[in-house]
Amino acid sequence: MSYRPRRSVLYLPASNARALAKARTIDCDAIILDLEDAVAPDAKPAARRSACEAVRGGRYGHRELIVRVNAAGTAWHEDDLAAVCAAAPDAIAVPKVDSAEQVRSLAAAMGRLGAPASTRLWAMIETPRAVLDADRILGASDRLEAAVLGTNDLVNELHAAWAPGRAPLAHALQAVVCAARANGRVALDGVYNDVHDLQGFEAECRQGLELGFDGKTLIHPGQVAVANGVWAPDETAVAEARELIAVFDRALAAGSGVVAFHGRMIENLHVEAARRTVDMYEAVSAR
Repeated sequence: MSYRPRRSVLYLPASNARALAKARTIDCDAIILDLEDAVAPDAKPAARRSACEAVRGGRYGHRELIVRVNAAGTAWHEDDLAAVCAAAPDAIAVPKVDSAEQVRSLAAAMGRLGAPASTRLWAMIETPRAVLDADRILGASDRLEAAVLGTNDLVNELHAAWAPGRAPLAHALQAVVCAARANGRVALDGVYNDVHDLQGFEAECRQGLELGFDGKTLIHPGQVAVANGVWAPDETAVAEARELIAVFDRALAAGSGVVAFHGRMIENLHVEAARRTVDMYEAVSAR
């Protein structure tokens, strides 16, 4: 499968018509039309209709469209799921996914409700139980494509406190990335709450990149450019990656069992990382 950028995944309240229209001009990789936290209870039916109309209407260009439904067990979940499956967005994000059984149940329901195979499932990992069972959750169904870390809910349920560097979340962050990689899923980091602190936001983006996340969920358009910049390799990194691949391929063609690049030994794993860098750069440049 070709690389699809998910550097910047922006939450927008589906109840806000102006936000939905403006989203067509924001340079994010994906948009989550939110029916859950960002929408008041009495506005949820109208927000559901707006989200489905936005999906069917298109005009969002390269931006992937995801709808976050309300959690299973709430008064709105079943109606949300039925309507959104019929609209067929790129993915449906479900909050508070706690078990492999829940993933299988959601995937089966999406099939019954007519969601095409192209509509994927995104599981929000935001409870201690979900972190502990992340491997089983992310391996439960081929319909499941991504894990989205819900850091605000997780901090609350852990009875933890926010701290620079996110030390209270260190295990959860690493566990979700490990489970995602073990099962071939996308891993998306949680939100950064202070929309005015772009320096702190950039530091957290870099931490997410270093940990292995594919991108970050965002709560404000002003965060998009920073996330895009952090997760996009620069031309120097791409040139080095291409050079490494060429050196390795020439050495293999010559029958060499030892390959050196700029004074260090390289092997297949270095080539795989270099190819990921080139694939990411080309996918972003194509936009």
